[in-house]
Amino acid sequence: MRQLWQVAYFVRSMRRQMRFGEFSRAPLRLLRIELREDIAECDWIARLPDPWDDNLPSSVRNQNESLQALADAITMRNILFDAMPDVESAVLRSFRQPAREPPELIVLGTVSREAPAVYRVSSLVMRAKLYGFCFCYEDGFLRPLQQVEDQSEELIAQSVTLPGRGGISNGGK
Repeated sequence: MRQLWQVAYFVRSMRRQMRFGEFSRAPLRLLRIELREDIAECDWIARLPDPWDDNLPSSVRNQNESLQALADAITMRNILFDAMPDVESAVLRSFRQPAREPPELIVLGTVSREAPAVYRVSSLVMRAKLYGFCFCYEDGFLRPLQQVEDQSEELIAQSVTLPGRGGISNGGK
């Protein structure tokens, strides 16, 4: 019963704290939360670009959308560990929902309660990497993680075996 109260507290906290984003006023949509002993899994749909960004160049709009997704992933991690004190690690996934297409995985991370020292890191992308998130950030845009079925377990294992070193790709550059 205690876990049920913690999940309810997590959902209420998420809705309250993540009602609006820093780069987008669109809502965040929670898809799934699962608890197994001291491990949690959480999936959500990333926010859509802000309607006021429609007149901006597509590169700026895409960058704002990507930065919002990374900020949301970090905030989701913090809310989850605050709401569920028994959880020691979590698998967090953020999906983008293109129009009339299946969702694309854009951020994946196995994160732990032990927070890395990120207070002096000003780059949001680098902070997300240090927390243990895996993503493909190219030209200011989060690309979908390709072949999710084959790579998701490998990416999760990579972020577990290398604490604080989430996978980030810059397109092989």
